[in-house]
This record gives sequence, C-alpha cells and structure tokens, in this order.
Amino acid sequence: MLHLDDADDERPQIVLVDYCATRIVEKTLAKIEDCLPYLAHDSISWIDIRGIRHKQTFEKLGEIFKIHPLALADMVNVPQRPKTESYAEQHLIITRMVAMRGDSFQTEQFAILFGKHFVITVQEEPDVDCLDPLRERIRLAGGTIRQSESDYLAYALLDAVIDGFYPVLEFYGEALDQLELRLLKAHGSSSVEIFGMKRELLQLRRAIWPQRELLAQLLRENTVHINEATRPYFRDTYDHAVQIMDMVETFREIASSLMDLQMTGISNRLNEVMKVLTIVSTIFLPMTFVAGVYGMNFNPDKSPFNMPELNWPYGYPFSLLLMVLSVVILLGYYRSKGWIGKKGDSFGKVFTGYRRMKQAVFDEAPRPRTAKKTKQKSL
Repeated sequence: MLHLDDADDERPQIVLVDYCATRIVEKTLAKIEDCLPYLAHDSISWIDIRGIRHKQTFEKLGEIFKIHPLALADMVNVPQRPKTESYAEQHLIITRMVAMRGDSFQTEQFAILFGKHFVITVQEEPDVDCLDPLRERIRLAGGTIRQSESDYLAYALLDAVIDGFYPVLEFYGEALDQLELRLLKAHGSSSVEIFGMKRELLQLRRAIWPQRELLAQLLRENTVHINEATRPYFRDTYDHAVQIMDMVETFREIASSLMDLQMTGISNRLNEVMKVLTIVSTIFLPMTFVAGVYGMNFNPDKSPFNMPELNWPYGYPFSLLLMVLSVVILLGYYRSKGWIGKKGDSFGKVFTGYRRMKQAVFDEAPRPRTAKKTKQKSL
C-alpha cells in the first residue's frame, strides 16, 4: 500500500512524449492508463507527471510499470536525498531541480525512473521546470536523442537538471557584482542583504553537493540499465556538477569577502571620524589652556608675580594672538605630518583630508575578485 504524507484529490498533470527516429507524439493524458497503447511500440515513451499528491494515480502507475514499492515511495515522498537505485527491471534516480522565482530560487524533488522503452519523471511542483530545452531537442528530427534508447533520455534529463543551475548562478554572480560596486563606491550595503545572499548560496550548495555524489555513484556502478555508449555522457554531466560546485564555493567566498569589506569600511569611517574629532580637540586644547590661565583669580596688587599682564594695555589682544598662534602652529604641524589635507593646501581646508578619506575609504581594503570574472573562469 502506497503511503503519501499529504495526499489530496487533485490529479497531477500528465504529459506524454512518445518518439522514435521518424515520428513524435506529444499530448496531455487525462489519466495514467491512457499511456498503455504507446507502451506496446518500440518507441521511447517519456511520461512526465507534475504533482505528487494524488494517491490513486501513483498506485495505478506502480501496477502498470511494476514499480518496486520502495522505488515508488521514494518518487512521491519528499524530501529525499539525491540518490540512485538499480532494480531488476528499472533504474531510479532522485535528484533536485532548481529554477529562479523572482529574486530567489526554488528547488523541488525530481525523480527519474527508466526501463526498456520508457522513462517516467515525477516533479514535486508543477510550476518549477527547466526541461524546455530538452523538449525542443526531442522535437527536432535527426538528433542523437531521437536515435538513442531510454538510458540516453535519462541522461539528457539529468543533464538538463544540472545545467539548470547555471542561470541561477548567473543571477547570483550579477547580484554579487552589484553589491561589490556599491561597496566600492561607498554607497554602502545592508549587512542583512549580504547575509541573505550567503544563506541562499549555502542552500544552493546543499542542492548541488549531493548531485555530484549521485553522478559519481552512477559512474561507479555497473548497472545493466545504462549502456556503455551512454556512460561518457554521464561523465560529462559529472564534470558540469563539479564546475557548478566550484562556482558556488567561489561565490560564497566572494560574499564573505564583501562582508569583510563592509566591516572594514565601517571601521575606516569610524577611524576617520575619531581622527577629525581628536584633531579638533587638540587644536582647542592650547586655547583652553590660555583661557584657563588668564581666568585665574590672582590679585596683582599683592605681588608683582600675580599675573602682571592683567594691567598691561595689550594683555587681551596678546592672549587672543597667543590662541590663534597655537592654532596655526598645530595646523601647520598636522599638515606637515600628512594628518590633515596635503602639502600645498590652504589652512582654510582643515577637513579636506577627512572628506577625501570618506570618499575613498574602501580603496584601503583589498578588493576581491569579481563574481563575473570568477564565473567566466569556472565556465
């Protein structure tokens, strides 16, 4: 008895593609029993079932194709870890398919069961599909797929699923490029946005990592359901999975570098603010000292040493001149050290150095390789 965790009465969409070298039939079936007339021919029948919650459909499917109960349970119960299982009359491949939905990607379980002259695919969600390029290849007469057996169609399906990761990676590569440019132009970026990018890349890694193990197991096994002529094609798909894995790891490293870049920028901006505040404080420090000295209450009538300049007619201008002179000396000293402005600047541009550092604060941090260049190299 087949057990479904969340069965319902909604029938799945069933699409049949029956083809050989000379003809092709493509139609939507009302029920799974409608595929029986096509199974009597020597053509290849691809039955694509979109939806996994109609119990009666899959029970009938198991009866028609004599599917092992464990294989049938793996096809309809989610989530399953990507794997491959060989049975007496069929071979089962469980994988995960990805597709972009808006600004994020969506994954679904995708099952491939193939035997002599037939291939059955079961999609978890009807709306997520990256198989249109494969359907176009089947429609074109004279192609390799029209001349080959069912194991080649199984390879083509798995290859289409793996290649479906490339558009997703292209989206994230461009998104990382935009984030990097915003950071380098000092426009800033939210830490939440960068962490969200890292989290989605981690989910993408979890989706592709088991695929590589699945393909490696397929290459190691000597199953009778895969012809020797088809094995090199699975090896090529394995290479694609390795490339995608490398790209995902590279993008994750770039996302981590962007977070470090943002933290470095924030720290540099804080350091520049503290630098300006410190300079301003040190400029006012001698002025405060002079004001404090002449603000002391000493009686010059009691002693000639009790601030005799209080009775001097130029005492007040002298104290102001002393304050201004201290400011000029400090500004000249700071400029000579390169702490503010540059040599040749006027004294009026006290904060020129701060403004320039604010505009180019991220230039001090090491720039990571762009996601675009990394993606091109990986591809």
